[in-house]
Amino acid sequence: MNAQTEFLKVTGPSGSLEVAVDRPTGDVRGTAVIAHPHPLHGGTFTNKVVQTLARACVQSGWTAVRFNFRGVGQSEGVYDEGRGELQDLLAVTASLAPSGPLCLAGFSFGAFVTSHAVAYMHAARSIEHVVLVGVAASRFDVAPIPAELHSRTLVIHGEMDDTVPLTSVMDWARPQSLPVMVVPGGAHFFHGQLPLLRELAWRHMQA
Repeated sequence: MNAQTEFLKVTGPSGSLEVAVDRPTGDVRGTAVIAHPHPLHGGTFTNKVVQTLARACVQSGWTAVRFNFRGVGQSEGVYDEGRGELQDLLAVTASLAPSGPLCLAGFSFGAFVTSHAVAYMHAARSIEHVVLVGVAASRFDVAPIPAELHSRTLVIHGEMDDTVPLTSVMDWARPQSLPVMVVPGGAHFFHGQLPLLRELAWRHMQA
């Protein structure tokens, strides 16, 4: 993301995982782990939306941890339809954020994986913030967000998203009464609206 980005390798369930860490200046409020879009469709930790979320976290005083799922970049392993990718996310979190305030964030396929990580971790530790962008609800079985975390969860979707229709996200959110923030005119990758996306995430992380 910038010259200060630290690149690491973390041991995952299918081999080493490539990780990028960006740290805020001053006091650190916690660690945010951010998951990228679909590995088979060009998704990596350098995705612009993922980097935008990382910037919002850093600007809010959070250490931002981005990582490549198995089979992406220098991460070892092969695509596993979300099952192994969940284990990758859990391994990165256990290695780099084993305790302390935690934020889990994801974009598209990464939001789907993050939803299951939230469901898995919720009973074991406190999750301060959840940020889900472009949730791939039309393509995967996205986990519901525990009711106790609704006030800590930000769901953002583009009105004109033609990759994941807004209606599918609303169908997922409606039974939970989980609010969805809709960006007018927004497409899946938020072209031209990344500053707004960063601002929305920053406000949420500041809360």
